[in-house]
Amino acid sequence: MTETLARIKGLLRRLLARRGAALGLGFLALVALAAAFATVLPFDPLSQSVAASLLPPSAENWFGTDELGRDILARVIYGARTSLLTAVGAVIIAALIGVPIGLAAGFYGDWRDSLLMRCIDVLLALPNILFAMALIAVLGRSQGAALIAVGIAGIPGFARIARAQVMALRQLDFVTAVRAFGGSPGYIMFKTILPNALSPLVVQAIVLASIAILLEAALAFLGVGVPPPTPSWGEMLRTGKSYLYEAPTYAVLPGIVLTLTILSLDTIGRALTAILDRDETDASGETIGGRR
Repeated sequence: MTETLARIKGLLRRLLARRGAALGLGFLALVALAAAFATVLPFDPLSQSVAASLLPPSAENWFGTDELGRDILARVIYGARTSLLTAVGAVIIAALIGVPIGLAAGFYGDWRDSLLMRCIDVLLALPNILFAMALIAVLGRSQGAALIAVGIAGIPGFARIARAQVMALRQLDFVTAVRAFGGSPGYIMFKTILPNALSPLVVQAIVLASIAILLEAALAFLGVGVPPPTPSWGEMLRTGKSYLYEAPTYAVLPGIVLTLTILSLDTIGRALTAILDRDETDASGETIGGRR
């Protein structure tokens, strides 16, 4: 546990050393803190005042107001809760289902690998947005339905990465040694191989988080996401486009926050991939040099 924490701290330190990743982490931390302490802030996303509708940004309403006089900044902050909860929930669902499938497929091989991967290929062949819309049509409009839909759409990515990692590691000496000492398939997969395959899975989690936020916003923009009056960035974009001339900041400012959030996650994912690839290259070089 101590070694894992030290590795995480070292990885975080190396991320902060990269300007783009540091900016992305800072912005995400700001959004997450605002979402976490939204109830403490003096903002009410549901308070209406028709007389104060479609006002431009001001000292009282930093992002202006919408067509019902609600504070747009308050709705952006509470909308961050919707997006971040969807992202975290989708990653958890996709990882809990996709990783075991990938581990089993890569470890056992034979017909089980073919069967599991054909099921994954079916999910992969379905367009994410259409699959999510179909599932929401069955489950009904709610944040839980959107979360489940986005999570299921992310299963193939985790499954394929986990399978590739198992196939690369299962013949290595440390896995062979555990098998020789009588380690069960479950122990080998989850206790021996999985801890050594976490790096690409962490990167996939970050990538899926950005996709989940974008997909949730797209569903809300199409009118099948989280139902109103629950604040949602996609819902604000959908409604705000009708008032681009009267109140351009209505749609533009939530759109900027959404874009910066996705861009921050993408930047962090790219930086993390570069760091882990360099670590693997250095480790490969040391191994080859040692053999020589």
